[in-house]
Amino acid sequence: MTVTKARLGALQIGSSPEGTAATLAQILAREAEIAEARLDLLVMPEALLGGYPRGADFGTRVGYRTQPGREAFLAYWEQAIDLDGPEVAALCDLARRTGTAMVVGAIERAGGTLYCVALLIGDDGQLVARHRKLMPTAAERLVWGQGDGKVLPTLSTRAGLAGAAICWENYMPGLRQSLHAKGVTLWCAPTVDDRDMWHISMRHIAYELRSFVVTACQYQPAATEALGQPVTLRDRAEDAPMLRGGSCIVSPLGEVLAGPLYGEEGLVVAEVDPADVVRARFDLDITGHYARPDVFGTPA
Repeated sequence: MTVTKARLGALQIGSSPEGTAATLAQILAREAEIAEARLDLLVMPEALLGGYPRGADFGTRVGYRTQPGREAFLAYWEQAIDLDGPEVAALCDLARRTGTAMVVGAIERAGGTLYCVALLIGDDGQLVARHRKLMPTAAERLVWGQGDGKVLPTLSTRAGLAGAAICWENYMPGLRQSLHAKGVTLWCAPTVDDRDMWHISMRHIAYELRSFVVTACQYQPAATEALGQPVTLRDRAEDAPMLRGGSCIVSPLGEVLAGPLYGEEGLVVAEVDPADVVRARFDLDITGHYARPDVFGTPA
């Protein structure tokens, strides 16, 4: 269905220190706000369900593991979700009740391995797909496995075709090319990167892909523990938030339409014209007239 106006949203909240059940309750408590916003697409942050243990080291050094570290991993594993579990079912019900397509960050449990994933849920309440983060960044590789890149799923919404790139996957040119070639016009970027540079990157990616970008970052207040794990490294003042947010929505020409929101929880919303994607691609379409497959080959 073609629409002349669409409404996009990013929900900026953080994983509860009380665990996944409490985080899910926080999401569901915002149902009225989500429904009132009449969103065609809603993006939630990276690792929201299951949590992002920022600053924790799981008792690990290169070539060295400890029993307390193994216990810490067990505790983290216990907060992860299963695709057929109650958390995904609750999110699907929320999408159906509000008529909102959703991209939600989570930690998926598969045997003894954890994956950072984006859940792609249709506005009819069906789990369409899940995308596992292809390359965990730096120390994330201690606790997360690598995703399988054979399939980069997309999600059809009333506002257009959505695809998801989790945090620093956004810095993988091949992934951007591949999703663009699938016809994605809504670029969803769940993240925990709250730096100024991330905001700059989102504007650049929107301008490069000539797509709408919706990025949702966690907001986490100052803490000495993350999901029960002690914070062993801080890169900011003790009273500063662990994650300050920065969720925003950007146009296909790199213009900021809503946000960035820092220092608090909130719902960031923008009303957009999906046809702006075509207008923007008039002079730049990186898998179309700007692709030059005769030089670079055809994008995967």
